[in-house]
Amino acid sequence: MKTTFITEDFLLDSKTASTLYHTYAEPLPIIDYHCHLSPKEVAENKQFENITQAWLYGDHYKWRAMRACGVHERLITGDSTDWEKFEAWAGTVPKTLRNPLYHWTHLELKRPFGIADRLLSPATAKGIWEETSEQFSRPEFTTQGLMKQMHVEAVCTTDDPIDSLEYHEQYAHATNGATTMKPAFRPDKSMAVENGPVFLAWMKQLAAAADVDITHYASFMDALRRRHQYFHDHGCRLSDHGLETAYAEDYTAAEIAGIFEKVLAGGALAPLDILKFKSAVLYELGVMDHEKGWVFQLHLGAQRNNNSRMLRVLGPDTGFDTIGDFEVARPLAKFLDRLDTDDRLPKTILYNLNPRDNELMATMIGSFQDGSVAGKIQYGAAWWFLDQKDGITKQIEALSNNGVLSQFVGMLTDSRSFLSYPRHEYFRRLLCNILGGEMEKGLIPNDMDLVGGMVQDICYNNAKRYFSL
Repeated sequence: MKTTFITEDFLLDSKTASTLYHTYAEPLPIIDYHCHLSPKEVAENKQFENITQAWLYGDHYKWRAMRACGVHERLITGDSTDWEKFEAWAGTVPKTLRNPLYHWTHLELKRPFGIADRLLSPATAKGIWEETSEQFSRPEFTTQGLMKQMHVEAVCTTDDPIDSLEYHEQYAHATNGATTMKPAFRPDKSMAVENGPVFLAWMKQLAAAADVDITHYASFMDALRRRHQYFHDHGCRLSDHGLETAYAEDYTAAEIAGIFEKVLAGGALAPLDILKFKSAVLYELGVMDHEKGWVFQLHLGAQRNNNSRMLRVLGPDTGFDTIGDFEVARPLAKFLDRLDTDDRLPKTILYNLNPRDNELMATMIGSFQDGSVAGKIQYGAAWWFLDQKDGITKQIEALSNNGVLSQFVGMLTDSRSFLSYPRHEYFRRLLCNILGGEMEKGLIPNDMDLVGGMVQDICYNNAKRYFSL
């Protein structure tokens, strides 16, 4: 049966909201400043064979839903064919009503594939499979082609300090300039001393990458600084840190040196020693970002790898994480203050995963704005489990009530899929719906240029200025 679900005014409840979106937001380019796309796939302009490869590989959002609907793991991450996996997803989609996956699925079929007259289901799966497979044979459906179609001006990947950045170099030398790709510094493993053998193995790779003999804490930091400089030389202008919470234990230089010696010797660390080490390294990483004028991103609140059996089978980032309930306010304030006291607090974006922390984050940023940069401290976009209609709306409301929404740097994909760019459209529609509705109710001025200009700033201009890309 033919049906149109994603209409031109999807999520837009008023004429004013529609005008705001279609006139001011929709035409703007995308700056995707945080994602998990493969630089190799971008540089090599990968040509996907079918929609499963582009849509289902690595997408743990979909995997979680499939498992919840009784789909066997063989049809999710196992050895079944790409068609079988797509067929299993098509059978899952009708069961996901009210989950954001239902919206995203049909937004992503409309753009870039132009499929808006059918809902994905077992009955339509074969036709959609064949239609999209034919499109993937075209140049505009390669990785670079998809980004060009979606008007992606800049993308920042997520890269370990030991990464060679060879694909960023390859792309920079060969690209036609449609989309700028820059690395982002993700040094989480530099703090992970709770797992000694894994940390030591990574540290050997760091030493080789930095060409430094790491024999003590000072040389460890020297290696990190060299890699930070290497990333800067390759156009990196932001870092990203995935943490349970901020770390701000008191420590002395002698304590950290002693803890590092214990790590080198393979000794077990006390819990407080682990926290002190994390606190010291995180502070130094913040200082490095300040010195280079980078943006410092803190993603806080994920409780990872809850299912130990599936961690052993599939590894991390496969759909077994959850929202955590860690203490945030006191350690975060103490950490930011430690940097600010020495005038070393960089431009910073704070993201929360627990929705209870929305107002906490929205008020925390106000404590560390200093007038040097508009929106220097940002309350980041609704993230991971929160980047859906309700979560995005609540993040906008919290920032509006407790901060200055007009200075917000807007949405990101946080995705491993090249088909996820309609998440920017999703965000823009919700933003315009909120503002358009309030214009019609008389809660904000019915001044299209004023409010439309604010929409353009949030969706594009602020990010372009803030990230210096």
